[in-house]
Amino acid sequence: MIRQTVRYGVIVLAGGLLAAGSLQAHHSLAATYAMGDEGQVSGAFKEFRIVNPHSSMKMDVTNDDGSVTEWTFTGGSVSTLARLGLGRTGENALRRGDPITVTYMPALVENRPLGLLKTIIYEDGRVLEFRVD
Repeated sequence: MIRQTVRYGVIVLAGGLLAAGSLQAHHSLAATYAMGDEGQVSGAFKEFRIVNPHSSMKMDVTNDDGSVTEWTFTGGSVSTLARLGLGRTGENALRRGDPITVTYMPALVENRPLGLLKTIIYEDGRVLEFRVD
């Protein structure tokens, strides 16, 4: 009886340690993005990749010289996007080519078209805010 109790205790402890390791492996937003900084770009919506734990959004931004740069923004989880009405349908749905302005926190890797999504500003002036902690 004691051996069986010890065996179960070891299994529970091992499971807890494994779970703690996977939580530790999840990256920190502050280790990836300049959390105190903010940028803004305008362009054409390209696509959303709606997956957990973080979605990503792509948009094409036309530069002053006429060239186009594809920007990538990290967004919220699937449930966050659903709550905000983002998806293929819904009040805040975006379609390829829709003009939008995005505010974001830039990636710590400088001079890269990457950021953490803060807001999407639609052509009609609506603002969709993402919670950023």
